[in-house]
Amino acid sequence: MSDNVRKTAIVTGASRGIGRAIAVKLAKSGYNIAVVDACPLEMSQDAVDEVKALGVDAKAYQCNVADFEKVGETVNQINEDFGGIYILVNNAGITRDGLLIKMTEENFDSVIAVNLKGTFNFIKHTTPVMMKKREGRVVSISSIVGLEGQAGQVNYSASKAGIVGITKSCARELASRNITFNAIAPGYVETPMTAVLTDKQKEAIFEMIPLKRYGQPEDIANAVNFLCSEDASYITGQVLSVDGGMHM
Repeated sequence: MSDNVRKTAIVTGASRGIGRAIAVKLAKSGYNIAVVDACPLEMSQDAVDEVKALGVDAKAYQCNVADFEKVGETVNQINEDFGGIYILVNNAGITRDGLLIKMTEENFDSVIAVNLKGTFNFIKHTTPVMMKKREGRVVSISSIVGLEGQAGQVNYSASKAGIVGITKSCARELASRNITFNAIAPGYVETPMTAVLTDKQKEAIFEMIPLKRYGQPEDIANAVNFLCSEDASYITGQVLSVDGGMHM
Protein backbone atom coordinates (compact mmCIF):
# COMPACT_ATOMS: atom_id res chain seq x y z
CA MET A 1 0.00 0.00 0.00
CA SER A 2 1.59 3.28 -1.07
CA ASP A 3 1.74 6.24 1.27
CA ASN A 4 -0.63 8.37 -0.82
CA VAL A 5 -3.45 5.85 -0.41
CA ARG A 6 -2.66 4.73 3.12
CA LYS A 7 -5.79 3.95 5.13
CA THR A 8 -6.43 3.94 8.86
CA ALA A 9 -7.40 1.12 11.19
CA ILE A 10 -8.80 1.50 14.70
CA VAL A 11 -7.88 -1.35 17.03
CA THR A 12 -9.42 -1.33 20.50
CA GLY A 13 -7.58 -2.95 23.39
CA ALA A 14 -4.42 -2.59 21.32
CA SER A 15 -1.79 -1.98 23.99
CA ARG A 16 -1.08 -5.67 24.60
CA GLY A 17 -2.01 -9.25 23.79
CA ILE A 18 -4.22 -10.02 20.80
CA GLY A 19 -4.98 -6.35 20.15
CA ARG A 20 -1.33 -5.42 19.91
CA ALA A 21 -0.63 -8.34 17.57
CA ILE A 22 -3.51 -7.19 15.36
CA ALA A 23 -2.21 -3.63 15.30
CA VAL A 24 1.27 -4.82 14.29
CA LYS A 25 -0.06 -7.14 11.58
CA LEU A 26 -2.24 -4.45 10.04
CA ALA A 27 0.69 -2.04 10.17
CA LYS A 28 2.76 -4.56 8.25
CA SER A 29 0.01 -4.51 5.62
CA GLY A 30 0.44 -0.75 5.36
CA TYR A 31 -2.37 0.66 7.48
CA ASN A 32 -2.01 3.59 9.85
CA ILE A 33 -3.07 2.51 13.33
CA ALA A 34 -5.17 4.22 15.99
CA VAL A 35 -4.22 2.40 19.20
CA VAL A 36 -7.23 2.61 21.51
CA ASP A 37 -7.11 1.38 25.09
CA ALA A 38 -8.55 2.23 28.50
CA CYS A 39 -5.11 2.29 30.08
CA PRO A 40 -3.12 5.53 30.51
CA LEU A 41 -1.57 6.77 27.27
CA GLU A 42 1.96 6.04 28.40
CA MET A 43 1.09 2.35 28.70
CA SER A 44 0.16 2.29 25.00
CA GLN A 45 3.35 3.99 23.87
CA ASP A 46 5.31 0.75 23.35
CA ALA A 47 2.63 -0.46 20.94
CA VAL A 48 2.66 2.87 19.12
CA ASP A 49 6.44 2.78 18.82
CA GLU A 50 6.39 -0.79 17.50
CA VAL A 51 3.83 0.15 14.86
CA LYS A 52 5.66 3.31 13.81
CA ALA A 53 8.87 1.32 13.37
CA LEU A 54 7.09 -0.47 10.53
CA GLY A 55 6.87 2.75 8.52
CA VAL A 56 3.27 3.76 9.13
CA ASP A 57 1.70 6.42 11.34
CA ALA A 58 0.22 5.59 14.72
CA LYS A 59 -1.26 7.39 17.69
CA ALA A 60 -2.60 6.30 21.07
CA TYR A 61 -6.03 7.24 22.39
CA GLN A 62 -7.27 6.59 25.91
CA CYS A 63 -10.91 5.56 25.85
CA ASN A 64 -13.28 3.45 27.92
CA VAL A 65 -15.15 1.64 25.14
CA ALA A 66 -18.22 1.33 27.38
CA ASP A 67 -18.61 5.14 27.47
CA PHE A 68 -20.81 6.08 24.50
CA GLU A 69 -19.98 9.80 24.54
CA LYS A 70 -16.25 9.24 25.02
CA VAL A 71 -16.20 6.79 22.12
CA GLY A 72 -17.87 9.41 19.92
CA GLU A 73 -15.26 12.00 20.89
CA THR A 74 -12.43 9.53 20.28
CA VAL A 75 -13.70 8.47 16.86
CA ASN A 76 -14.13 12.11 15.82
CA GLN A 77 -10.56 12.85 16.92
CA ILE A 78 -9.19 9.83 15.05
CA ASN A 79 -11.07 10.85 11.92
CA GLU A 80 -9.66 14.37 12.23
CA ASP A 81 -6.11 13.17 12.93
CA PHE A 82 -5.94 10.62 10.13
CA GLY A 83 -8.44 11.95 7.59
CA GLY A 84 -10.61 8.87 7.50
CA ILE A 85 -11.33 5.45 8.99
CA TYR A 86 -11.31 2.29 6.89
CA ILE A 87 -10.98 -0.54 9.41
CA LEU A 88 -12.46 -1.06 12.87
CA VAL A 89 -11.31 -3.99 14.98
CA ASN A 90 -13.38 -4.44 18.13
CA ASN A 91 -10.98 -6.32 20.36
CA ALA A 92 -11.27 -4.70 23.80
CA GLY A 93 -12.65 -7.08 26.38
CA ILE A 94 -12.62 -8.05 30.05
CA THR A 95 -13.53 -11.10 32.12
CA ARG A 96 -15.19 -11.34 35.50
CA ASP A 97 -15.58 -15.09 35.80
CA GLY A 98 -17.71 -16.89 38.36
CA LEU A 99 -20.43 -19.49 38.60
CA LEU A 100 -23.93 -18.18 38.04
CA ILE A 101 -24.98 -18.73 41.64
CA LYS A 102 -22.15 -16.48 42.83
CA MET A 103 -22.06 -13.97 39.99
CA THR A 104 -22.92 -10.43 41.04
CA GLU A 105 -24.98 -8.02 39.00
CA GLU A 106 -21.97 -5.72 38.86
CA ASN A 107 -19.76 -8.41 37.35
CA PHE A 108 -22.40 -9.27 34.77
CA ASP A 109 -23.04 -5.65 33.83
CA SER A 110 -19.37 -4.66 33.59
CA VAL A 111 -18.53 -7.45 31.14
CA ILE A 112 -21.57 -6.70 28.98
CA ALA A 113 -20.75 -2.98 29.05
CA VAL A 114 -17.17 -3.39 27.83
CA ASN A 115 -17.40 -6.41 25.55
CA LEU A 116 -20.81 -5.97 23.97
CA LYS A 117 -21.85 -2.35 24.41
CA GLY A 118 -18.28 -1.28 23.63
CA THR A 119 -18.55 -3.07 20.30
CA PHE A 120 -21.85 -1.33 19.58
CA ASN A 121 -20.44 2.05 20.60
CA PHE A 122 -17.54 1.90 18.17
CA ILE A 123 -19.65 0.53 15.32
CA LYS A 124 -22.25 3.23 15.92
CA HIS A 125 -19.69 6.04 15.73
CA THR A 126 -17.38 4.74 12.99
CA THR A 127 -19.88 3.55 10.40
CA PRO A 128 -21.09 7.06 9.46
CA VAL A 129 -17.49 7.85 8.47
CA MET A 130 -17.28 4.65 6.43
CA MET A 131 -20.69 5.21 4.85
CA LYS A 132 -19.63 8.57 3.44
CA LYS A 133 -16.76 6.91 1.57
CA ARG A 134 -18.85 3.80 0.83
CA GLU A 135 -16.16 1.44 2.07
CA GLY A 136 -15.12 -0.17 5.30
CA ARG A 137 -14.16 -3.33 7.17
CA VAL A 138 -15.35 -4.18 10.67
CA VAL A 139 -13.98 -7.21 12.46
CA SER A 140 -15.10 -7.97 16.00
CA ILE A 141 -13.48 -10.48 18.32
CA SER A 142 -16.02 -12.95 19.68
CA SER A 143 -14.97 -16.23 21.32
CA ILE A 144 -15.48 -19.96 21.19
CA VAL A 145 -17.50 -19.58 24.41
CA GLY A 146 -19.90 -17.30 22.55
CA LEU A 147 -20.67 -20.27 20.30
CA GLU A 148 -20.63 -23.07 22.86
CA GLY A 149 -21.07 -21.47 26.29
CA GLN A 150 -18.81 -22.11 29.26
CA ALA A 151 -19.47 -22.85 32.91
CA GLY A 152 -18.33 -19.94 35.03
CA GLN A 153 -18.59 -17.47 32.16
CA VAL A 154 -22.27 -16.64 31.80
CA ASN A 155 -21.45 -12.94 31.44
CA TYR A 156 -18.51 -13.39 29.05
CA SER A 157 -20.32 -15.99 26.93
CA ALA A 158 -23.37 -13.75 26.65
CA SER A 159 -21.25 -10.78 25.59
CA LYS A 160 -19.41 -12.78 22.94
CA ALA A 161 -22.61 -14.36 21.61
CA GLY A 162 -24.05 -10.87 21.37
CA ILE A 163 -21.13 -9.81 19.19
CA VAL A 164 -22.13 -12.51 16.71
CA GLY A 165 -25.65 -11.07 16.58
CA ILE A 166 -24.40 -7.52 16.11
CA THR A 167 -22.04 -8.67 13.36
CA LYS A 168 -24.71 -10.47 11.35
CA SER A 169 -27.30 -7.71 11.74
CA CYS A 170 -24.89 -4.95 10.73
CA ALA A 171 -23.67 -7.02 7.78
CA ARG A 172 -27.23 -7.09 6.45
CA GLU A 173 -27.87 -3.41 7.12
CA LEU A 174 -24.71 -1.96 5.61
CA ALA A 175 -23.78 -4.34 2.78
CA SER A 176 -25.20 -1.84 0.28
CA ARG A 177 -22.64 0.69 1.51
CA ASN A 178 -19.74 -1.68 0.82
CA ILE A 179 -19.00 -2.17 4.51
CA THR A 180 -18.32 -5.74 5.59
CA PHE A 181 -18.82 -7.08 9.09
CA ASN A 182 -17.24 -10.31 10.29
CA ALA A 183 -16.34 -11.85 13.64
CA ILE A 184 -13.53 -14.07 14.80
CA ALA A 185 -14.06 -16.65 17.53
CA PRO A 186 -10.71 -17.51 19.12
CA GLY A 187 -10.21 -20.61 21.20
CA TYR A 188 -7.53 -20.70 23.88
CA VAL A 189 -4.88 -18.09 23.11
CA GLU A 190 -1.81 -17.50 25.27
CA THR A 191 -2.25 -13.91 26.49
CA PRO A 192 -2.09 -12.04 29.82
CA MET A 193 -5.85 -12.66 30.12
CA THR A 194 -5.46 -16.46 29.99
CA ALA A 195 -2.25 -16.53 32.04
CA VAL A 196 -4.33 -16.51 35.23
CA LEU A 197 -5.60 -20.04 34.58
CA THR A 198 -4.16 -22.86 36.65
CA ASP A 199 -1.90 -25.51 35.11
CA LYS A 200 -4.70 -28.04 35.57
CA GLN A 201 -7.12 -25.83 33.65
CA LYS A 202 -4.59 -25.28 30.87
CA GLU A 203 -3.95 -29.03 30.58
CA ALA A 204 -7.67 -29.73 30.31
CA ILE A 205 -7.99 -27.15 27.53
CA PHE A 206 -4.97 -28.56 25.71
CA GLU A 207 -6.62 -31.98 25.55
CA MET A 208 -9.57 -30.42 23.69
CA ILE A 209 -7.42 -28.91 20.93
CA PRO A 210 -7.08 -31.29 17.95
CA LEU A 211 -4.04 -29.43 16.58
CA LYS A 212 -2.30 -29.91 19.93
CA ARG A 213 -0.91 -26.45 20.39
CA TYR A 214 -2.12 -23.33 22.12
CA GLY A 215 -3.15 -20.39 19.97
CA GLN A 216 -0.92 -17.33 19.73
CA PRO A 217 -2.02 -13.70 19.32
CA GLU A 218 -0.51 -13.76 15.83
CA ASP A 219 -2.94 -16.52 14.81
CA ILE A 220 -5.84 -14.16 15.49
CA ALA A 221 -4.04 -11.22 13.90
CA ASN A 222 -3.51 -13.17 10.68
CA ALA A 223 -7.23 -13.91 10.44
CA VAL A 224 -8.14 -10.26 11.08
CA ASN A 225 -5.68 -9.14 8.43
CA PHE A 226 -7.28 -11.49 5.89
CA LEU A 227 -10.82 -10.31 6.64
CA CYS A 228 -9.67 -6.70 6.19
CA SER A 229 -8.00 -7.41 2.86
CA GLU A 230 -9.33 -7.22 -0.68
CA ASP A 231 -9.13 -11.01 -0.78
CA ALA A 232 -12.08 -11.03 1.66
CA SER A 233 -14.17 -8.38 -0.10
CA TYR A 234 -17.00 -10.87 -0.78
CA ILE A 235 -17.14 -12.18 2.80
CA THR A 236 -19.56 -10.60 5.26
CA GLY A 237 -21.71 -11.69 8.18
CA GLN A 238 -19.45 -14.64 8.97
CA VAL A 239 -17.89 -16.00 12.15
CA LEU A 240 -14.44 -17.49 11.65
CA SER A 241 -13.31 -19.87 14.39
CA VAL A 242 -9.55 -19.70 15.01
CA ASP A 243 -9.19 -22.36 17.68
CA GLY A 244 -7.07 -25.28 16.51
CA GLY A 245 -10.22 -27.27 15.86
CA MET A 246 -11.88 -26.98 19.27
CA HIS A 247 -15.22 -25.92 17.79
CA MET A 248 -16.33 -27.85 14.71
